[in-house]
Amino acid sequence: MRSLILRMSITLDGFVCGPNGEMDWFLKTRSEDGAAWAADKIGQAGAHLMGRKTFNDMAAFWPNASGVFAKPMNEISKIVFSKKGFDPSQKNESSSAKTWAEAKVISGDLADGIRELKQQDGKPLVAHGGASFAQNLVLTGLIDEFWLLRHPVAIGQGLGLFTQIKIPLYLKLIETKTFSAGTVANIYHAKG
Repeated sequence: MRSLILRMSITLDGFVCGPNGEMDWFLKTRSEDGAAWAADKIGQAGAHLMGRKTFNDMAAFWPNASGVFAKPMNEISKIVFSKKGFDPSQKNESSSAKTWAEAKVISGDLADGIRELKQQDGKPLVAHGGASFAQNLVLTGLIDEFWLLRHPVAIGQGLGLFTQIKIPLYLKLIETKTFSAGTVANIYHAKG
């Protein structure tokens, strides 16, 4: 059985993006040591999970990118959740984007799709938000581990990761790592 991990950058005040989807705040608080740690962690994934919007943004960037994230982002398979469905190969035809063009698309109920994926054998599934996709994943109650990178910035308003939950979500802190720019990675197991 595969585990589901949600990896998200968040602000000190708990937002994953600004009110209009702004995410430029995390660019000013990144560090080489933090990027190396995160790239190593996501390199352990058996597949990257994301929503359609995030997939389209990433597919436009990663195939031609370099740096520590390029290899794990481009070589590991992708699974995209889209209520309406779409064909990822139409936007990603270059040979350098093979895993992007061959992404598996799952439409239908998010929780059902996640349950089916978790029943398979293999390495962990690492989900990358968009805010809405991440919020919806939290609501499924199927996340096994949270990799939250808390950046040393407050933005005052935006979309929070846990603002949609109706009952408390209790987590167990299993690892903390602080990076040179002040970002702190906290890894939590979901209690359940």
